Amino acid sequence: MALQKMSESVYVGMCHAIGTPQQVTSRRDIADMSELLRNKNELVRFMRSGSHREGFRLHDSDVDTMFWPTNHRVIWEFSQTEFYNIHRQRLILCDSSESPPGFTLLWLPLERACRVVLSSCLRMNGGLYISSSKYREMTRTLGRPDSIVHGPCNSGLHGTIEYDDAHCFVSDFWPPSAASWIDRCHSWPLAHVANDIIRNGCHFVAIGHKLGNHEDSEWRISFSRAEYKLVYSMNHTQFLTYGLMKLFLKEIINNGIRDEDKLLCSYHMKTAVFWAIQQNTLPHWCPKNLLAGFWVCFKLLLKWVYEGISPNFFIPENNMFLSKIHGQAQTSLFRRLYGLYEKGIALLLHSPFIRSSIIDVLCNPRLTVCTDEHTLISEAEFDVELFVEILSNHSLNTSDLQRCMKFLHTVEQLIGSPLSQYQVVSLQKHTATILQCTAFILHNMYTNTCVNKQVYIAKKMSCHMLKLGARFGFVSDMLYIAMYHYKTLRYREALSVIEMTKVKLAQPYLMYWGHVDRERYTEAVGGQSWSTKFRQAVARDIKLINKICYISELLPEQQSSLQNRRSALFIQVLVMLHFLESLCYRHIDTTLSQAALDELQVLVHHDQGLYIGNLYRDISWEILGICQQMAGHLQAALYSYHQSLRQKQFNKILTATTQRIHELHI
Repeated sequence: MALQKMSESVYVGMCHAIGTPQQVTSRRDIADMSELLRNKNELVRFMRSGSHREGFRLHDSDVDTMFWPTNHRVIWEFSQTEFYNIHRQRLILCDSSESPPGFTLLWLPLERACRVVLSSCLRMNGGLYISSSKYREMTRTLGRPDSIVHGPCNSGLHGTIEYDDAHCFVSDFWPPSAASWIDRCHSWPLAHVANDIIRNGCHFVAIGHKLGNHEDSEWRISFSRAEYKLVYSMNHTQFLTYGLMKLFLKEIINNGIRDEDKLLCSYHMKTAVFWAIQQNTLPHWCPKNLLAGFWVCFKLLLKWVYEGISPNFFIPENNMFLSKIHGQAQTSLFRRLYGLYEKGIALLLHSPFIRSSIIDVLCNPRLTVCTDEHTLISEAEFDVELFVEILSNHSLNTSDLQRCMKFLHTVEQLIGSPLSQYQVVSLQKHTATILQCTAFILHNMYTNTCVNKQVYIAKKMSCHMLKLGARFGFVSDMLYIAMYHYKTLRYREALSVIEMTKVKLAQPYLMYWGHVDRERYTEAVGGQSWSTKFRQAVARDIKLINKICYISELLPEQQSSLQNRRSALFIQVLVMLHFLESLCYRHIDTTLSQAALDELQVLVHHDQGLYIGNLYRDISWEILGICQQMAGHLQAALYSYHQSLRQKQFNKILTATTQRIHELHI
């Protein structure tokens, strides 16, 4: 009984740290929606993978993304060519005859492929084969040249987030070497999940087996899509068991060990959970059995280390321990793990995170533990995460009108399809962004035309789309309307929108990223639809896509950012508000323009990170300098530009800042 109560206590603690069922579902649904929109009619598709896609939001986890060309397809045998138009699709044939289980060579039988693929090829056995190491280097150079090679990925830092980009190929067919997995799917996963997984085939990532004959040329068969679908099909206790295994690895097994000496990884933990669920080792996966489920997985892991065999879940013949865990390393690891095993479930007391949950029960045996998810998180707390999650997956950057039209057509199709509540609200925000992009693209297209009727129609459509976007978007999205009015010389209309926005941004219940007064927020908009909360109580930074001109005063910064491979500028909402206010009043009342500049100066000089995060201080000082220069305060502008140079160059505007300093002639 004590073990069951401890399990429930750990379950509650894990829900707080990893997420309730509702939180995890919302993360997955939002990620799915973003992927669906971005991949429609694209030549290169992407897929989030790893723990982030599975629904974890751990502080130190990176973001894994897979990219593959849609006009290249991998087949397993020549008979599969009948499913493709070989004049449009470049076909790649698997040759696994000389590779270990789970790996293959990729052969171009017709020697037809895109330039990047052909440049990555080598001659071998009388044929043209794609070298995984060459392809990895080619995609790194063309994509993010400042990244480093890490396994099959190109890795680096984007802002504060670590990323792993894997450029790969896709097959529409399930691998013959994984046929045994289909036969094992009796109780888990359910038939419709298994069929969906098989129907979606697999990927090939650019890394060979360390003990293979062609390490630099081989490709590993990747089941990343299948894996996240399996994780999706877990119940919440099973998902938290997986999370517990990840914490066990990080805080206990690998604690204090150098990265190069770590033998076990998160993938081993996930594989152990997969096997434990499919083998039906624990009849009931529920909160009171969470620790029992962990113990089952730990014993399975211990058995694998003892035997030196960790069978891949899809291709059991692929022993994932083969290249690292053998000999003295295997013996040493087994002794460490067996020492933990002898301590029983008390071994989890070595985890700082889990210890507190267990001690609560040990110190108070009569403690009642409530595992109902509705008591674990408040409405405001859930909304904070939901909105941040939507923004984190919000990356529709396009300056192409045709792509905008395709996006809007996709939105139109999705409106009539069955969507979850989280997908609906995510789709609304995506739609607002697409409408904003389309409005400014249309305006820029017809700015210099001589046909007045076309200009009139374009302006009317643009204005309508921006107002529609504001209905779907956040409070801060109203500033796009103000930008448009300023751009079209309607300064009073712009100031009217700015004034309305200022009132809403000043409300004590406003949610800005993760900052919110939860009590006031709940009092003001609690129980209302997320669409209403968007319009009334949520703000975000202003995002200016660098290939679209929004206001001419920021064109040098956008061009500088674009030259440095940044797709957009990110500007704090109050900075943009005071900037626009100062610009508009310059044409109406210079005194009020100076007053707006003074407000901007106070904000930039004295903010302690409450409104302007460290990542946005470069552009904030820059905008202050622009306003000061336009007002004739050249010494103050020089100081602001120098301050911009001293900040972290998140927006990559250094070239523009340097140029503005030269133009001051002081």
